[in-house]
Amino acid sequence: MTNPIPLHSRHRTVLPDWLALYYDRPIELTHGEGRHVWDADGNRYLDFFGGILTTMTAHALPEVTKAVAEQAGRIIHSSTLYLNRPMIELAERVAALSGIPDARVFFTTSGTEANDTALLLATTYRRSNQILAMRNSYHGRSFSTVSITGNRGWSPTSLSPLQTYYVHGAVRTRGPFAGLDDAGFTAAAVADLEDVLGQARGGVAALIAEPIQGVGGFTSPPDGLYGAFREVLDRHGILWISDEVQTGWGRTGDNFWGWQAHAQNGPPDILTFAKGIGNGMSIGGVVARAEVMNCLDSNSISTFGGSPVTMAAGLANLSYLLDHDLQGNARRVGGLLLERLRAVTASVPAVREVRGRGLMAGIELTKPGTDQADPQAAAAVLEAARERGLLLGKGGGHNTSVLRIAPPLSLTVAEAEEGAGILEQALGSIQ
Repeated sequence: MTNPIPLHSRHRTVLPDWLALYYDRPIELTHGEGRHVWDADGNRYLDFFGGILTTMTAHALPEVTKAVAEQAGRIIHSSTLYLNRPMIELAERVAALSGIPDARVFFTTSGTEANDTALLLATTYRRSNQILAMRNSYHGRSFSTVSITGNRGWSPTSLSPLQTYYVHGAVRTRGPFAGLDDAGFTAAAVADLEDVLGQARGGVAALIAEPIQGVGGFTSPPDGLYGAFREVLDRHGILWISDEVQTGWGRTGDNFWGWQAHAQNGPPDILTFAKGIGNGMSIGGVVARAEVMNCLDSNSISTFGGSPVTMAAGLANLSYLLDHDLQGNARRVGGLLLERLRAVTASVPAVREVRGRGLMAGIELTKPGTDQADPQAAAAVLEAARERGLLLGKGGGHNTSVLRIAPPLSLTVAEAEEGAGILEQALGSIQ
């Protein structure tokens, strides 16, 4: 017998108040195919958010569902206490793709857990609990990762196991350096980093940074900034952690990893990933050079990280991504989409900026004629787009005034045009 109480009411009764839901009338997604999903009322939507950048290739991708079903028919779970062929095979491929020499890979179940592990490695290796993080950043919801999140809206406690210093540079068009050209901006951010290090006592463990900030509203520095930071970090022996949870696997189009836009001084010491590699399955992980990964002197396991089923999904998904050059598609179709978005927003006074790279675009909304964020406008556009059959995301620092666009990497030109057209109508509804 069907429960007569609406699902939203049941959600509010049994789940935490802080567990956010989109839309005034939240929707239940029941199935998907390609770049589209359907809700429980039978409405069809073009998905421009992919489960928060997680459905990376396509909904119900046959190659992934087949791999999951076949592996589940053999064995679903064993833990890392036993040899695990799919885990080893995926680790080999990720290590080779990472760009990190003599790489070791540890699998987790989420990006939060991956960043948590990276912090454990860095602080143990350096014997320091001091961390550099970027302003406006987001790195997860665990006790350690909220303590390095430079975004008030996603950091619910000031208590912390770490001493965190926040550095300028991740937001190009706001803050004290916004008026500088790219070279001047980078030089000012490097000087700020040097100044921050002058305040730290002893050795700092690591800098953690998203090459393009996700929750922060798809903001990024000029290319090369983290490479310039690396020169300073290397002088002090400080590790560089590149948080690739949202930027990895070719989403930016120009590069396979976000750090490669800052590669003039080599790869990061530690790279974290999650989201897209599983195409919806729970996979996260850490890549680090062997001496860093192996610095732990106690036993450890992962009960669910490296699960045979999720690893089979990751292998199939990665193969599909590479075989179909979805990075190239993100560059081509993403470039067209960004051009189209800039065209349809050019006459909208509420749009301060359209930014992004590949299939990772942000539209920042402000109160017309000002630089004041307008989260109400962002929420209204989100609703208007849904009513017209398009799902978007939100972000943008503590004030959530950026529309986040990150469809599956197999997006077609026709779907990009369709989504831009719907967005044009949705933005027009708030004028």
